[in-house]
Amino acid sequence: MANASEFASSSSSPHLPGPGGLLSASGLKLTTLGLILCLSLAGNGLFAWLILKERPLHRAPYYLLLDLCLADGLRSLACFPFVMLSVHSGAGAWPHGALSCKVLAFLAVLFCFHAAFLLFCVGVTRYMAIAHHRFYAKRMTGWTCLAVVCMVWTLSMAMAFPPVFDVGTYKFIREEEQCIFEHRYVKANDTLGFMLMLATVVAATHLVYVKLLFFIHSHRKMKPAQLVPAISQNWTFHGPGATGQAAANWTAGFGRGPTPPTLVGIRQNTTHSQIKRLLVLEEFKTEKRICKMFYMITLLFLLLWSPYIVACYLRVFIKASAIPQVYLTTSVWMTFAQAGVNPILCFIFNKELRVCFRAHFLCCQSIQNTQGTILCDLKNFGM
Repeated sequence: MANASEFASSSSSPHLPGPGGLLSASGLKLTTLGLILCLSLAGNGLFAWLILKERPLHRAPYYLLLDLCLADGLRSLACFPFVMLSVHSGAGAWPHGALSCKVLAFLAVLFCFHAAFLLFCVGVTRYMAIAHHRFYAKRMTGWTCLAVVCMVWTLSMAMAFPPVFDVGTYKFIREEEQCIFEHRYVKANDTLGFMLMLATVVAATHLVYVKLLFFIHSHRKMKPAQLVPAISQNWTFHGPGATGQAAANWTAGFGRGPTPPTLVGIRQNTTHSQIKRLLVLEEFKTEKRICKMFYMITLLFLLLWSPYIVACYLRVFIKASAIPQVYLTTSVWMTFAQAGVNPILCFIFNKELRVCFRAHFLCCQSIQNTQGTILCDLKNFGM
């Protein structure tokens, strides 16, 4: 009787793979999650290696991108294998102990809030890079990026750590087949505050990019030229209408007489690197491309996490909400996919990363071709 009951329960369980093998629900889950895991580890590891190796990429936006890649890779390595084990076993309870479940749930929530907070900080820095380039170029150094990264991890820790002490908050959710934050009715749990914080951070990030878009649009309007005559009392032309030739002659050492009014306080031996420049066209295009890449990452984060956030809000506000299992599983796997799609977006929308990647790839390919040519020559010589 015991064997018969066990067989009946196992045959009725929706988590065990059916006779279709990989075509079953569990097989499809394992295949897609394994693909996401491999893609995340390979892509994030490759881009982290490129950023660390290439000196042209040692800049503020790529330091923040490095932190995002490392966090996504750690999330995939720490959380996804246990989800695969849960799907493969088909158990209705977590078989590895309550402490390990709490640790995995804590890591899942930590990496989720880390991505949200980091993308918000990246949006702020992108706005500063376009709208206040002088301040950004002067203040946004490597140490500043390190401080931003530390602040992001601290805020993420503050959001993910308190539920560890709450009894029953972090637990194994059988419908999601993972250890995660348990979203219950608003009167039975305090999950509403965490969900509101996540939604607020994501919305604020998009508002920053909207403001940046309006700033770029307003500064693209061409203004009519106003010709104002130059002012001169001793052949040192200055003023709004001056071409700057007299000032250039004086700076080069060919001028005579008193210092032109526009050059008072400027020494003649000032080098070009010491002069603070505005955001020129090429720098603006580069910053704009980086903004586009980070916004696509932010937009995809919103699109991939929105179905799961909606499901969480339904659990919080509707007491007897029956969410379809297909929708819930799809939304959970979409949040998993977020850790693997960022390298693809970086490769598509970032020219500098593509150039660095192709340089290393073509270099290795040329070395292999050279070695093959040498081997062929040696064989022909031996014959």
